[in-house]
Amino acid sequence: MSIHLICTTCGTQSAAAPDPPPRCAICDDVRQYVPASGQSWTTLEALRRSHRNSFQRMEPGLLGIGTTPEFAIGQRALLLQSTDGNVLWDCISLVDDATIDLLNGLGGVSAIAISHPHYYTTMIEWSRAFGNAPVLLHEGDRQWVQRHDPVIELWSGATRPLFGGATLIHCGGHFAGGTALHWRDGAGGRGVLLTGDILQVAMDRRHVSFLRSYPNMIPLSRAAVERIAGAVRPFAFERIYGAFWDRDIESDAHEAVERSLRRYITGIENVDPDA
Repeated sequence: MSIHLICTTCGTQSAAAPDPPPRCAICDDVRQYVPASGQSWTTLEALRRSHRNSFQRMEPGLLGIGTTPEFAIGQRALLLQSTDGNVLWDCISLVDDATIDLLNGLGGVSAIAISHPHYYTTMIEWSRAFGNAPVLLHEGDRQWVQRHDPVIELWSGATRPLFGGATLIHCGGHFAGGTALHWRDGAGGRGVLLTGDILQVAMDRRHVSFLRSYPNMIPLSRAAVERIAGAVRPFAFERIYGAFWDRDIESDAHEAVERSLRRYITGIENVDPDA
């Protein structure tokens, strides 16, 4: 019998197969890692028995969804609500009946958009749970899709308008197809940016940073980070919501990106900031 296995390190679900894959292509990449204990797999059914999802209202119209105990990378998903439909931003591996019931009570999910391959997880299961909602991925990351399905829609170009005042922005950087989502109506109309870790919110919550690999600490070039900052610069945003709980910039986020860009360039070009 063929089953869809989930990598316990990155949370990505593979195509159905009678035997476990020899490796996880996502973790085998330089941006991720296979732990010293080796490759291991689980199933969605097993995950439903051992874990549950928790929820937090981030602001009116934005709901955070995370798994407890923490699983794999530990990111959260975000549900952006609007009268035109709801967008699920990024995915987590666990989708269960309680989560489906709660989100259906909030209007369901009309589309799923994902920042980069580390958060593809069980995106096809999420789509199935909400009536085959389209899964929007930038074409730059097509090679990283581990479970192909007709619900996946590859988009191209610099931006992709959605509904409810949302726009997908192609940033690149961490992955070739790295994407952020701009929500025009967030923060009381001042704008919000959902970044995954394409722009990673720093622990001081006053800066972001940009890396090719976070666990392996591989930097990006000046040109790459300037492209990322340049992609989001035309959009107004007061806040940034990052990939993890409590990794948000609550105010003046647009300037925080510019300030972070300057700091990053100073660091990689070995300029003594105290000189």
